[in-house]
Amino acid sequence: MATLLVDVLLSSLWSAVTDWFFGLGEQYGVNPLIFGSISVGAIPFFWLSVAWLVRNLRRRRSLFLPVLATSLCVLSAYIYLFIAGENLPFWVYALVVGLIAYSAYSTVKTVRKKTTEERAETEESAAPDAE
Repeated sequence: MATLLVDVLLSSLWSAVTDWFFGLGEQYGVNPLIFGSISVGAIPFFWLSVAWLVRNLRRRRSLFLPVLATSLCVLSAYIYLFIAGENLPFWVYALVVGLIAYSAYSTVKTVRKKTTEERAETEESAAPDAE
C-alpha cells in the first residue's frame, strides 16, 4: 500500500516538473530539448578544445583559436537561448552572465592545473638521476 502511494506521488511530481519545464520553453520560445542537446553535445568538444589550449600553452603557440573554440563550446547553448528566446526575464541574463563567469574561472583553473602538472612531469623526466 505504501509503495503504491509513493509511486503515485512520484508520478505526480514527475508530471508536474515536466509540465513546468516544457511550459517554460513554450512561454519563452525555446525548445528545452534543443537547449539540453546543445549543452550536452558541446561537452566533448569543450574538453578537446581545453586539451588543444593546454598543448598550445606548452608549445608556446597562439592561444587565439583554442580560446575561441573553448568559449564557443561554453556559450553555444546560451547563444541558442538568446537567439530563439522571446521576452526572457532579466534574471535569465544575470544567471547566464554568472554561469559564464564561473565557467571562465573554472576553465582557467583547469588549464593552469594541467600546465603545472605537465611542467612538473617534464622537469622530473629532464632532471639527471642522482646516484
